[in-house]
Amino acid sequence: MTLPGRRDDRPLVIGHRGAPRLAPENTLASFGAAVAAGADAVEFDVAERLVIAHSMRERSAEPLVLDDVLDFFRTNGATLHVDLKRRGIEAAVAAAVRRHALVERTFVSSTSPWALRRLAAAAPELPRSISYPNDRYRVSRLTWPGALTSGSAAVARAAMPARVPLLLRAARARILTLHHALVSAAVVRAAHERDAAVVVWTVNDSAAIERFAALAVDGIVTDDPAMALATLSRP
Repeated sequence: MTLPGRRDDRPLVIGHRGAPRLAPENTLASFGAAVAAGADAVEFDVAERLVIAHSMRERSAEPLVLDDVLDFFRTNGATLHVDLKRRGIEAAVAAAVRRHALVERTFVSSTSPWALRRLAAAAPELPRSISYPNDRYRVSRLTWPGALTSGSAAVARAAMPARVPLLLRAARARILTLHHALVSAAVVRAAHERDAAVVVWTVNDSAAIERFAALAVDGIVTDDPAMALATLSRP
């Protein structure tokens, strides 16, 4: 499987926009907090003009740009999960990752198959992850277990195994990044049968982390990397 930093003993713990339980998301303080907590990887958003933000409306007064973040991560061993929030920036993102010599530690996600196909053309060596569904309305903030037990989520989750090959093929991807309410044993099996990794987002409950680890997901995105690591280290 093509998930950088992938482990055989447990899922990767991926800090969601850093460690937003400790510092504002998509900031160097948050990224540093995630690294200090021991996160295996750090996820962050890249919007238009390579600004680090979920959207330009949500950027800080003095926002980071991609070069700032890549320069910060050159000095530690964390894997980077770059989430594209704007179509059309694929070649520029690939060029920046190459310029900072971080290709081997980076994978790139998007909800847009079109964007990932463009990334494949610009940088075929960069692992690609298709995200589902679109997080435009911050569905990652839905709480566990309510999102899992809602009727609409149950229907969508049952349909996901059949969608897995379609999503991977449309995006030319080998990683699937799914909202937690859509992840099941059947989904993980469908992805692994195609040699694709599964990353689940965003999980902030220790019982849910144990559940997804038991399903053999490859990565767990969380706002609290320290809690996730402590949960996964229990005998």
